[in-house]
Amino acid sequence: MNTKTIAVILIALGIVVLAYSGITFKTPGKPVDFLGVHIETTHSHFIPPVVGALALVGGIVLLVVSPKKD
Repeated sequence: MNTKTIAVILIALGIVVLAYSGITFKTPGKPVDFLGVHIETTHSHFIPPVVGALALVGGIVLLVVSPKKD
């Protein structure tokens, strides 16, 4: 992937995270067997809006600084 593609992806992800005021997602955790009962666990993760803002600024910087082809 070239730098322009990466910059556009960072900008898009930054806008999405900022639009939703952060993103929460869950991943499967370690299953637990306790007294014959099987319990599935999940881990909740949160991406704060600050990360979205940094991705947005980083994408814009990549677009501005990326080398131009002649």
